[in-house]
Amino acid sequence: METIIIIVFLAGYLAITLEHNLKIDKLIPALAMMAILWAIIALAHLDVFEVNAQLKELEPTHIDEILLHHLGKTAEILVFLLGAMTIVEIIDYFDGFATIKGYIKTRSKTKLLWIFSILAFILSAIIDNLTATIVLVTILQKVIRDRETRLWFAGLIIINANAGGAWSPIGDVTTTMLWIAEKVEAASLVKRVLLPAVFCTVVPTLIASRFKVFRGHIDADVEETEAPKSKFGPTMLYLGLGSIVFVPFFKTITHLPPYVGMMLSLAIVATFAEIYSNAKFSISSAIDEGHAESSHHSPVHTALTKIELPSILFFLGILLAVAALESLGILFNYAESLNEAIPQTDIVVMLLGIGSAVIDNVPLVAASMGMFSEPTDHPLWHFIAYSAGTGGSMLIIGSAAGVVAMGMEKIDFFWYLRKIAWLAFVGFVAGALVFILMRDFMF
Repeated sequence: METIIIIVFLAGYLAITLEHNLKIDKLIPALAMMAILWAIIALAHLDVFEVNAQLKELEPTHIDEILLHHLGKTAEILVFLLGAMTIVEIIDYFDGFATIKGYIKTRSKTKLLWIFSILAFILSAIIDNLTATIVLVTILQKVIRDRETRLWFAGLIIINANAGGAWSPIGDVTTTMLWIAEKVEAASLVKRVLLPAVFCTVVPTLIASRFKVFRGHIDADVEETEAPKSKFGPTMLYLGLGSIVFVPFFKTITHLPPYVGMMLSLAIVATFAEIYSNAKFSISSAIDEGHAESSHHSPVHTALTKIELPSILFFLGILLAVAALESLGILFNYAESLNEAIPQTDIVVMLLGIGSAVIDNVPLVAASMGMFSEPTDHPLWHFIAYSAGTGGSMLIIGSAAGVVAMGMEKIDFFWYLRKIAWLAFVGFVAGALVFILMRDFMF
């Protein structure tokens, strides 16, 4: 029966990996795989276990209890992501991200490269690497007209957005998973992964800045910077970003799960959004009451209609599917075998990072959480956060940032493989070496 379980999981995993070839959204195989795995466990009356991290052993439990446990842990992540996504959409409702474009005034390609790289690194740590990539590629399309040049910039944005997301508990789904599961603390994650992530950004950007494509200036007829469409745009940008950054501090002070702080942040941002929206509505109403009445929409309701619900359902499916393998003790036993075959854990984690370029890093990290039983803030978890977060940059399909940039700029898979992949690999290795040196000699 265990063989059937593994075959179902691998078949679902393969369908997720080949979603672009099959033209089927990855949420479909993820949800189907999850439901089938738990159905097999229930119908076959298979024994389920809970991993005792302290004793490093499996303890028998009941299927209802373990399923409810995993659902609760998964729901914490999903509610957190829903809050963060809604805040980002509210900022976009007021055209707040246009404020960032106002800071880009230079025409030097080299300076633009560093500006976009730094923005990608910082923004992704706050609003996550996927959203940061969408924002910056959108700005890029307005700043640089030449498509070939834009592709190179987009490639570096992917590398730097993934690097920026790796050191922040709110910068990447995988780091958020590790943080919510209490594998890492926010402060220690920043302290131990920030410098390696900086090297992962600086090294490839420094190498790329020597390329001919980043020399000279962009065309003089480039579109001038635009002011935000709403006068409340800058305010909502700073309020929204500040409210997201506030979440780790809220957790540290109250010791409550992160989603509680995110819901408080969402409530605050939504309150100001409604106030500003009503103020705009009142002005319009004074001019044309009938027209304004019909055109007024709540920014919160509008934001909720734009969030990526398919991604939320995908995370639900894949996390509970991996939880099924964990509950059967398969991941625990696999980890024991892996540790015997490859005693050097650093190699295992780096292979995990390289693997995340081929396979989605969310299930990889979910699996690693079931494989390893090291305590909170063990260096292993920080290295997994770094490797899974940055390793996906090596292929265009290896990260959410890469996939969205691929869609926005129609980047060819093999073009990225030839031009950008080696830069991502160099940055990944540089950051990994810095992490290992810091761990062995500083912490």
